Amino acid sequence: MIKQILFLLLILFGLPSTTIAQFGGFSHEVGIIAGPIAFQSDYGQRSNLSTNAGNTGLGIGIIHYLNFSYKEDCNCYTPDTYFNDHFKFRTELSYNKTELQHFGKWVSEQKKGDVTDYLRAMKGSTAVTNLGVQLEFYPFSVREFSATIGSLAPFISIGGQFSYYNTKNSQGPIPPIPFILPYTINKYVVPSDGRPHGYSTEGRTVLSVVSSVGTRYKLTTLSDLMIDLRGQYFFSNWVDGLNPNPAIYKENKANDWLVWFNVGYIYYL
Repeated sequence: MIKQILFLLLILFGLPSTTIAQFGGFSHEVGIIAGPIAFQSDYGQRSNLSTNAGNTGLGIGIIHYLNFSYKEDCNCYTPDTYFNDHFKFRTELSYNKTELQHFGKWVSEQKKGDVTDYLRAMKGSTAVTNLGVQLEFYPFSVREFSATIGSLAPFISIGGQFSYYNTKNSQGPIPPIPFILPYTINKYVVPSDGRPHGYSTEGRTVLSVVSSVGTRYKLTTLSDLMIDLRGQYFFSNWVDGLNPNPAIYKENKANDWLVWFNVGYIYYL
């Protein structure tokens, strides 16, 4: 984990200075983003619409760009290279929180009994603070977009984030004699990954990879609107507070991840 953190910090602080040396200048942009999040976790039934729609939250963030097509110090364009006209470097500080519970057939109104009652009573939440970087690629000219009010600039991006998650998990009354209870109950009370159970309330750090697709709209000479659809994959299965022992319960095979649709406003400094 220490090596991974150092690698991310190297990217965060090393890439901008390298870019400055190679491409000869840049300008700054700042903005805010906000929008709904769908958290894909161990809560609920896999590939279930009610789970995907129910375990949602809200995210907000502040963003900063290095724009390589324009030099701030001389108020002029940079050398006309492909990189300068098609890439931007983005740093971000964001926060999101999601309330979590079970959805799907295992907790439907038609089902009765201890197992169903236990799953219905299981609640959780996770709050995630992210610091990270992304490299955005614009297939069309950044210069032409900047000069044309009302134009669109689609983009794709990829990057990494260093995150701190704070997850809370409350269990309903566990029925007696767990070792003879149905499979569904057992998977949460069995020890997992150094924790005494398959659930946990904790605050820890985690690395993640992010990728997004979106577009900008040129609102004024010095401002853009942006929409962005992002996927974020965490290198941990504890971000939601649930992780049934994967050595025993083979269906528990994916780490936590989320999808974030956000709208943003960007101002050119």
